[in-house]
Amino acid sequence: MPRKVTAALQRQVQPDRRYQSILVQRLINKSMLQGKKHIAEKAVYFALENAAKKLKSENPLEVFEKALKNVSPAFEVKSRRVGGANYQIPFPIQGHRQLHFAFSWLVQSARARKGMSYAERLSAEIVDAHNQTGAAFKKKEDTHRMAEANRAFAHFARS
Repeated sequence: MPRKVTAALQRQVQPDRRYQSILVQRLINKSMLQGKKHIAEKAVYFALENAAKKLKSENPLEVFEKALKNVSPAFEVKSRRVGGANYQIPFPIQGHRQLHFAFSWLVQSARARKGMSYAERLSAEIVDAHNQTGAAFKKKEDTHRMAEANRAFAHFARS
């Protein structure tokens, strides 16, 4: 059995009800707690509409896609033990995994905010990601900075 998952084995996600978007459905699935999908759906739809309203945009889907693009990382660092020392080796990230990190960071940073409902926190985080600010965007920048700092160890990466 191969260690890496091939594209044929990945589960296909159905599009969401309102926007017919797989990306929105993946955000709903990431936001869901204890199997309560309807609550996560309501929160995500409110967040998308509220974010579009704050940015004075007609299409919430465009706002969300731009925020996702701004938060998606291109590189990550992985630890590799070489000759008794651990090195942080930068690796490029493929598309599906980029989105996984982007969704995770958006949801984590929205949950870390305090003082308002989850839908409002997610909305604020989407607006911040759209404007290239906020905790999720900072996480991407930190990851890229770490990869850039360890670029000298890239030759340890196996092809």
